[in-house]
Amino acid sequence: MYHIAICDDEIEFVSELEDLLKRYSGETGIELMIAEYRNGQELIENYDTTTDLIFLDIQMNKMDGLTAAGKIRELDEEVSIIFLTSLKQYALEGYQYQAVNYIIKPMKYIRLKTEMNSWIERHRHKNPYIVVQNDRGSFKVAVSKLHYVETYKRNLLLHTDDGDVICYKNMKEMEKELSLYGFFRCHVGFLVNLSFVKNVEKLDVELTSGETVYVSKPKRKKFMEVLAGYWGKML
Repeated sequence: MYHIAICDDEIEFVSELEDLLKRYSGETGIELMIAEYRNGQELIENYDTTTDLIFLDIQMNKMDGLTAAGKIRELDEEVSIIFLTSLKQYALEGYQYQAVNYIIKPMKYIRLKTEMNSWIERHRHKNPYIVVQNDRGSFKVAVSKLHYVETYKRNLLLHTDDGDVICYKNMKEMEKELSLYGFFRCHVGFLVNLSFVKNVEKLDVELTSGETVYVSKPKRKKFMEVLAGYWGKML
């Protein structure tokens, strides 16, 4: 599922764009969760860091799209932005905020479909991330920054480049979610990112981050086979 935000003060246009996105979702089978905001200030004050793509109007009252984009980049470096405008010259200013593209209003379905197809294809090849939820809210955790996951009380503790993060999922769910990204469950309480493995000595797994996790005796043989295959692909 992709989280899409529409930020525009033209209520009728927002409704039309939402209908086009729902049509796209129905035709492609790609799930979209859509949130609406009436101006840049509302978007910033209620910003959801799990957002994947923002359709952002440039000309709005209270806070225009370019100002909002600057503030968004302070909150989220990864989210994609597509600017909406009636005047082409304004759109060109948006590229300083790493905009994916701009769309001139009014919008036709064929243009939206082309833009969404292109964005999704690029998005799939970007650094993947998972969404983590805890009592502080929802957060994106880049897979490339996730060293390992361990069971912690009744939850999970994710060890990342940016520190530890509590996650309200169980290990089975996390193992399934990370299985495509080079993670291996080497122990009932540990799920390790193979790209961080530096050395294995007996049942100790040393990571490049300086941390140590453990591999259980029953899983050691399979773990070494998978690790050897992973290292072989890196050569």
